[in-house]
Amino acid sequence: MKNRILHGWNPRRVLYSLGGIAIIVYAIIANEWWGALLGSYFAAMGLLNFGCASGNCGYIPDRHRKTYARKDGPAGLGEVKFEEVKSE
Repeated sequence: MKNRILHGWNPRRVLYSLGGIAIIVYAIIANEWWGALLGSYFAAMGLLNFGCASGNCGYIPDRHRKTYARKDGPAGLGEVKFEEVKSE
């Protein structure tokens, strides 16, 4: 949990956190408590890096992702060879 809060900050997370805090402050000033709940959701998304604030609209820890390596390269393309093209 500490790692998710301290690392991986991007502009989207900052925007969600600051926007959520702004909504909470405005809701408290306007005495609209349902707005504070809404702001809390957005602030939590930014702070805890879940939902769309994490950049992929869902959090999947790396230890649960499966990676598949192919012997013949990515997508079965094999080794890529480049040829120099000379202009005349």
